Amino acid sequence: MDKKTILGIVVVAALFLGFAYFNTKQQEKYQQEMAAYQAYQDSVAAATRPVVPVVPVVPVADSTAVAASDTAAPEAAANAADAVRRQQVAALGEYLAGARDAEAEEFTVENDVMIVTFSTRGGRITGVTLKDYTKYAPRGKRDQLIELMDPASARFDLSFYVKNGLNNVKVNTMDYVFRAQPEQVEGDARRVVMRLPVAADAWLEYEYLIYNKQVPERDYLVDFNVRLVNMAPQMANQASIGIDWSNNSYQNEKGFQNENMYTTISYRFPGESSIEDLGMSEKSKSKSISTSVNWVAFKQQFFSSAFIAPQNVTNANLAFDTAAPGSELLKSFSAQMTVPYTVQTEGYDFAFYFGPNKYAILKKVVAADGEELHMERLIPLGWGIFGWVNRWCVIPVFDFLRNYIASFGIIILILVILVKLVISPLTYKSYVSMAKMRLIKPQVDELNKKYPKKEDAMKKQQATMELYKKAGINPMGGCIPMLIQMPILIAMFRFFPASIELREQPFLWADDLSSYDSIVNLPFSIPFYGDHVSLFALLMAVSLFGYSYFNYQQTASSQPQMAGMKFMMVYMMPIMMLLWFNSYSSGLCYYYLLSNLFTIGQTLLIRRMVDDDKIHAVMQANAAKRSKGKKSKFQQRYEELLRQQEAQQRTKRK
Repeated sequence: MDKKTILGIVVVAALFLGFAYFNTKQQEKYQQEMAAYQAYQDSVAAATRPVVPVVPVVPVADSTAVAASDTAAPEAAANAADAVRRQQVAALGEYLAGARDAEAEEFTVENDVMIVTFSTRGGRITGVTLKDYTKYAPRGKRDQLIELMDPASARFDLSFYVKNGLNNVKVNTMDYVFRAQPEQVEGDARRVVMRLPVAADAWLEYEYLIYNKQVPERDYLVDFNVRLVNMAPQMANQASIGIDWSNNSYQNEKGFQNENMYTTISYRFPGESSIEDLGMSEKSKSKSISTSVNWVAFKQQFFSSAFIAPQNVTNANLAFDTAAPGSELLKSFSAQMTVPYTVQTEGYDFAFYFGPNKYAILKKVVAADGEELHMERLIPLGWGIFGWVNRWCVIPVFDFLRNYIASFGIIILILVILVKLVISPLTYKSYVSMAKMRLIKPQVDELNKKYPKKEDAMKKQQATMELYKKAGINPMGGCIPMLIQMPILIAMFRFFPASIELREQPFLWADDLSSYDSIVNLPFSIPFYGDHVSLFALLMAVSLFGYSYFNYQQTASSQPQMAGMKFMMVYMMPIMMLLWFNSYSSGLCYYYLLSNLFTIGQTLLIRRMVDDDKIHAVMQANAAKRSKGKKSKFQQRYEELLRQQEAQQRTKRK
């Protein structure tokens, strides 16, 4: 080996031995500290342990010794406590050590819509009570206000490193007691300030602003401004500050399964108009996000708690666990996030939203600089065209009717009537098209007899299309109203379970249109059905059977291929809908019930208005005109294509 190699080995060995010696000393120091702390704990326990009186059976001299021992115990405890105190000061610094041992306090601040509970332990919010909303209960017993946070599990912790001599100390704010400043009123807001001193002239400051502007979107917001006052010299070298936010959510609605389906963690990427979420799960689910996030929300069916970071968090680890039914809890949420930090960072402007998932409110929640946060996306109104129908049609009409009509049952009735009036022209054309199909059925039967062989399928199709053209029939005419209604039906499917306006609104026998109605509670649970009987769901299924049977009678005569679908359309579909909707929103079942009944009535009315003889006469006149005219270029190309396909088939058969 050369000299450089030998020298390198010597240096490495010296470093290793030095590290081993230093580590041994640190371990000895740690063992001494733990022994002193344990002695302190034991002395405190001994001093506070209740004394059981006994009959003295020892000499006086022994009793004196015992008395002397009793006098020495508090002194030993005090000495041990002082030792622990000195060690804490040495490890954390004087100010953090004092904040660690201080006694925490709780206090509340409220406005017109909520009560916010604060704790000086961690300087955090531990509870939020909404004044205008109550948990589900039978009529006359709804007196328990909505609690959005579980004080036993609510956690908000900032973590960072500060300098203490040559050592870096990790600070978790949950371990320390902040100093609360007297509450102040600044304009329309109540100002709460809490400080965690780190040095004589340096502290971490939390400023909360709770508004009372009679403006709902601001009343449910709590501005949360974090200030690092003269903290740069105290902060260790680090690139980020950690945020640990967690909470348990209570069950607030009638059905655990239905509420759980809409309960998850949602979040938004900066610059996006849509949001993401962890989806639904009856167990646990987690996700790690390595990109910036604008806000994170612990979302329930009708209420949300959201942490808003306009300056964006750099990454997030999100997770939830589902509670057992009957535990009064729904899910346990957690979000571990980080925000960037440099020596130039003076603070962060965060905010919390604690309130209802109400479209009109969430739409107006914006960042301090006016940036849209798109928190209205927390309401699952559907994607694509279904969401557009809800946002631009259903919600505006619904809100307009609410200004004049108190009964939501009447509002839903009017909504059904409006939808049926809008699509009535298409419904009329659909019936006329089915009537034409019924009138030319004998001619279609003749074509089937004329071309019975499979190899004549092209000829039969060409002849049938020619017949339809002469009669002025659109083969898809009967499907157009259904295609138009489908986005509306699906939009309503998303709207009613997500509409907080229907929550706790009674109608007829239903005590809450946002949840299922129950006329009979079963002592057992039926798979895919549940443990209750929903009358609105049952009536909806019966109306669907009536509509399907009526529609089948109208189309089966003119479209023989429909016969094979009779069992599925007439019988299976109503049964499947009954099983599916038994635990769904009673308002939605009521809407579908009315829609089916109005469709049947509308069809019967059109049948009285339409004269088959007149339609037949018009068809004959159109056929005569078309037979005299020349074929269009499209028709000529179509017929040529059919001839080519037929020729290819003949070639293959040869």
